[in-house]
Amino acid sequence: QVQLTESGGGSVQAGGSLTLSCRRNPYGFANVGWFRQVPGQEHEGVASIYTANGNTQYRDSVKGRFTISLNKVKKTIDLQMNNLKPEDTGMYYCASNLDGPTLAPLLWSAHLYRGQGTQVTVSS
Repeated sequence: QVQLTESGGGSVQAGGSLTLSCRRNPYGFANVGWFRQVPGQEHEGVASIYTANGNTQYRDSVKGRFTISLNKVKKTIDLQMNNLKPEDTGMYYCASNLDGPTLAPLLWSAHLYRGQGTQVTVSS
């Protein structure tokens, strides 16, 4: 069983920054990703990291603006979001497979463990 807990999020103006944190229990070696969803649309993968080696993947629209990283002090998976745009608005979920790498870490699956989500709202 894997438990994921998100923190961070909030409301900012376009161009602002936010940091999301995800605590995975147990920490383990697995892909941990941030996904976002807006009402009426499917989940889309934003960024993912493999905790065993730090390999990352990003959605094209966030490259250069978002950074996913392992915080070894807090034992969290953090998503630093800079230069936020209104289209970044959505409910952000931290999600993970059970263990090991995955072939498509930015692809949402109902089999992923996930947290309760945290809202990010970017106003223009």
